[in-house]
Amino acid sequence: MKWALSSKIQKATVMRADPEYVGSITVDEDLMDRAGLWAGERVMVVSSTTGARLETYVITGERGGGDICLNGPAALLIKQGEIVTIMGFTLSDRPIIAKNVLLGRNNRFVRFIHEKERGKVDEFPVANPV
Repeated sequence: MKWALSSKIQKATVMRADPEYVGSITVDEDLMDRAGLWAGERVMVVSSTTGARLETYVITGERGGGDICLNGPAALLIKQGEIVTIMGFTLSDRPIIAKNVLLGRNNRFVRFIHEKERGKVDEFPVANPV
């Protein structure tokens, strides 16, 4: 058994960062569905803005609002306006094809990214305005 990437949301903009909340990352439910993320699932969040990396769990956000919110201590590492990648992993005894979602302005779904395109996603600059 190996840990394998199963879900990925790329070029998400952190819309809010709330250090007073207990913890986790809030993700728009539509985006969760597209990427195959579950409420309570452990995820790695990586900031393309600062390079910060952390692990937390997913909380379901309002459907269709584009919300990506870092909560609790995570909000001290990754701030509002930063561009992040959110990755979910699963334990498997065989290779997995991850659902890989590309977002545009205001965290709107642009398209799915396929394995053959890896490293070639440059449609939206890292300084993606909110």
